Amino acid sequence: MLDSTGFKRQRFEDIFASMELKTKEVFGETTNTAEDSPIGLLLRIEAWALAMLWQDAEQVYNNGYINTAIGNNLDRLGPYVGVTRITEQYATGAVTLTGTPGYIVPAGFRVAAGDVYFETDTDIPIGLGGTATVTVTAVNPGQTGNVAAGMIVDIVNPNADVTRVTNPAEIRGGREKETDEEFRDRFEQSVSTGGSGTVDSIRGILLGVAGVRAAVVIENITNATDSAGRPPKSFEAYVLGGSAVDIGAAIFSKKAAGIESYGSESVTVLDLAGNAHEVHFSFAETVTVSIKVTVTKNSSYPADGAAQLKTALIKYIGGEDADGQLYSGLTMGADVVLSRMIATALTIPGVDDAAVELSLDGGSSWFAHNIVTGPQEVAQTAADQITVVVAT
Repeated sequence: MLDSTGFKRQRFEDIFASMELKTKEVFGETTNTAEDSPIGLLLRIEAWALAMLWQDAEQVYNNGYINTAIGNNLDRLGPYVGVTRITEQYATGAVTLTGTPGYIVPAGFRVAAGDVYFETDTDIPIGLGGTATVTVTAVNPGQTGNVAAGMIVDIVNPNADVTRVTNPAEIRGGREKETDEEFRDRFEQSVSTGGSGTVDSIRGILLGVAGVRAAVVIENITNATDSAGRPPKSFEAYVLGGSAVDIGAAIFSKKAAGIESYGSESVTVLDLAGNAHEVHFSFAETVTVSIKVTVTKNSSYPADGAAQLKTALIKYIGGEDADGQLYSGLTMGADVVLSRMIATALTIPGVDDAAVELSLDGGSSWFAHNIVTGPQEVAQTAADQITVVVAT
């Protein structure tokens, strides 16, 4: 039923009870509706079919709301606030090819790191020194394309004019499709994108830029330069991640005319009339957090307990997991709270107790208290910054 309190689905038991009551009202109280009786069997079959319809009706109702919608139905709510789900992305980078000088390696030339394949993006001639550097893109999207430097060493289709390949730097950027939970979080942070000229609308549009994991906008409403050097009547956007060009375009689309943007980064953006405008912003200051967790375990502690614990902590703070997945974690200016990290550790099966220590200098010194961040700072960690010790 649907009333002022919302939608309440009729369960199989509810439907059968009402059908049984009506049957006995029509045919008499002595009517046999037991599970093995003909009427009882028919009532239960009909009740089951109706229960399925009620379940579908409940899903239709729930898919109209951001907190309960799932899958494609959740995607369809995004355009109402100007955001779309981030799809699978392909890892990209560069490789150095060694071979015959003058030979032109065609676009689509395949190389590999084990069973992870990459293709060159453009035709590239091998230089007089016998080498050439060319950009590559993973054949398949996702985190599997993220490989460390020196891992690409295989030539998939042997060629006498290309004798060696390697990647001098890591190949990055591959990610899985944004989950419902990740998209829902970004949806809720982007609800102000429909406006213009406000701090919230600028922040909202920035959070919708591909690769941006956190953003904050600080304005100077006074008639004097503030302590951070912002001119009078200006604003500064601090952004974590994303392309400078995309960020600049997003800011220009929402900032008020005549209001100056400020920051260490500068991007030229063209308006609809073709006039150039300088847009300024700053990339966020990253506070790298190293973590040491000492856990007391019981027999339920899983074999991959350390990996689960690292992932859980990265999801809380933000950063890159061992598989290359990036998590947004804490928002800009949010403090790292020690007690919440302990609570996160205790969610791992088999963990009876946990002690957490933090470091801001790569592990040279450790402390056990909160980390306070400034409005333009964002805490980040990574799998290789986390050590899990199991107490004996």
